[in-house]
Amino acid sequence: MITQADFLGGSGQEQSRSELEVKSPEKELCLRFYIPFGSAQGEPLRQEFALLASDIREVIELSPDRITPIPNTSSLVLGALNLRGRVIWVADLGQFLGQGTTLNTNRSQIPVIAIEQQDIIVGLAVEEIGGMDWLDKKQLRVSMRSVPDTMALFLQGEWILGAKKNQCLRLLDHKAILRSALWVG
Repeated sequence: MITQADFLGGSGQEQSRSELEVKSPEKELCLRFYIPFGSAQGEPLRQEFALLASDIREVIELSPDRITPIPNTSSLVLGALNLRGRVIWVADLGQFLGQGTTLNTNRSQIPVIAIEQQDIIVGLAVEEIGGMDWLDKKQLRVSMRSVPDTMALFLQGEWILGAKKNQCLRLLDHKAILRSALWVG
């Protein structure tokens, strides 16, 4: 017969309850990505954002011709996409957040982040995917500096990455994005 001590190792002496408990991680897994927001001296500028991995249905890179334009919709909507048999809207996330720079769709692949809540799924087109990272939500600052009102509605907070360079990583609120009135405008 296999006993608990066999799994835990050791001499079969009774282990304390605290040794058996699995500790929850202190950090959250996030997807980091970039959107364009203008240019300085001819060089394009980008802002970095993040979404909690648990808020993302999937991330895909697709050819722009797979996004079908929809007439008479909001200017922030790039079009519709067939995602595994389901038609979803795809938005230029930078335009959605009130940034003046339009996403460059004249390229071979566009990264799209599909977010979901209940039965609502929306695709957010971004400039570039930065990767996954474990971020400490305890370090998240809710009081943000120099954030436009159009963007503040969709943010949970920001992490300061480089105090000298004034760099920050802003965490988006996927529920606020999905419930936004901008989708019907």
